[in-house]
Amino acid sequence: MSRNAKINTLLLLIVAALAVLPIALGLGDDEEEPFAGADAQAETAITEIEPDYEPWFSPLYEPPSGEVESALFALQAALGAGVLAYYFGIRKGRRQGADQARAEQAEEARAKRDAGPAGGPVEADGGRAETEQV
Repeated sequence: MSRNAKINTLLLLIVAALAVLPIALGLGDDEEEPFAGADAQAETAITEIEPDYEPWFSPLYEPPSGEVESALFALQAALGAGVLAYYFGIRKGRRQGADQARAEQAEEARAKRDAGPAGGPVEADGGRAETEQV
């Protein structure tokens, strides 16, 4: 197994552990909504501290249900992941193209050097090869 494959496997295991451990350990069982978002938890904390608090802004769009809100959030995450994947793909492609261009230039330089000054074949001792005339 290559080094990159080992690192990727380790990262995958860490991500899986982060997803499964909170559920397996029962974190949040004492709460009414154990996996509520940070916005909802902040709103609850603020209303406990200051019951008369009124928000400065209201949302531009209020989704009709929690499912629609979750779907919009998932769409936003997918679009962000797509943009990042596109960026890294373009970056890798440019790097591979630059490497390939350098390799081609080095091959052309080697071919010119091996061809000799007049463009004909060069013998191992550095002299020009004589061609037989018929």
